[in-house]
Amino acid sequence: MSQRPATERLRRLLVMLPWLMERGEVPVAEAAERFRIDEASLVRDLELVAMCGLPPYVDEMIDLFIDEGVIVTGVPRLFTRPLRLNRVEAFELLAAGRAAMNLPGADPDGALNRGLLKVARGLGEDDTGVVVVNPTPVTVATLTDAAVERRRVAVSYQSHTADAPSERVLTPYVVATAHGKWYVVAHDDRSGEVRTFRVDRIESVVDAGPAEVAAPEELPMPGEWFAEGDVARATLLVSPEGRWVIERYPVDAVSEPDDLGRCTVRLPVTSERWLERLLVRLGPAVSLLEPESMRNLAERAATRVLANYR
Repeated sequence: MSQRPATERLRRLLVMLPWLMERGEVPVAEAAERFRIDEASLVRDLELVAMCGLPPYVDEMIDLFIDEGVIVTGVPRLFTRPLRLNRVEAFELLAAGRAAMNLPGADPDGALNRGLLKVARGLGEDDTGVVVVNPTPVTVATLTDAAVERRRVAVSYQSHTADAPSERVLTPYVVATAHGKWYVVAHDDRSGEVRTFRVDRIESVVDAGPAEVAAPEELPMPGEWFAEGDVARATLLVSPEGRWVIERYPVDAVSEPDDLGRCTVRLPVTSERWLERLLVRLGPAVSLLEPESMRNLAERAATRVLANYR
């Protein structure tokens, strides 16, 4: 039997998984008949799904297994959290989902189509099925206006290291995009320092009056957010199971894989704390090559965490 293209397999799974999750338990034969695929190919696809999830792949796996000819599917924790998308990402998801709805077995009354209708309404789709997407987020325009007019803004900011958003007052200086993300360089009243913030992590923004601090003499320009000399660098030797870091974070360079599938990754380090957390998550899948001063960073972090349980 010839191998089906990966794109075809992924589109079919996009339709199949919501249907399986709604039902919980479905015989393999019934699912194969519904989606017009032979049972062997169906099982191979689902076996791959069971190994998918979110890094670091510990407790964020898709909950699916096959037992005595029956597919058992639960709703994984990663699907229970609200999905944060910008308008471009939401439009791409809508287009891909609607293309998948044309595949055999797609349920027009099922969870996937109901979700797509909600995304379309959120994007402002009109009665003719037209969606107009502005690739520049509204928050970017607000922050840019504040920088030009020398205004302060009160924001609710969700840091990747915190469980809940923090309330801050920022004085924006520069707003620009890099590595597919929008950033704002601003004076942060909470820390009293000039810091860089991810715009997509700003949950709300309100005018807070005229700026009270002057802009520093030197600021990073667009395209130089992670310029040499501004941010420290680290060089990692990453095994195949840790290569998700290349897709998730900005990197300067990635070498060709060696005979063991390992590659050397050079990436900017915005803080030692951030690198520490990354190394702990990667575990045995990574070795820190440079800088020498951070070689035992992961070991120190692990020792500190273990001490809390003694």
